[in-house]
Amino acid sequence: MAVRRGSIESFDEVAGLGVVRGDNDSRYPFHCTQIADGSRSIHEGVTVWFEVVAGHQGRWEASSIRRSDAAGGR
Repeated sequence: MAVRRGSIESFDEVAGLGVVRGDNDSRYPFHCTQIADGSRSIHEGVTVWFEVVAGHQGRWEASSIRRSDAAGGR
């Protein structure tokens, strides 16, 4: 999988659901379990690296989300 860069457009901590906006303006939903550091929380506006994978409902989703300033991040 290719790693892409983007930012967190929205994140609902109660539901654990969010959206990453890629650098190409594409939007990818994600669940908090896809945050790579295991924190299950991330702030809106944070720049991230992520992978795009086929989701459970037939849509593309963000996976392996890492903050761009995180060690091992790209």
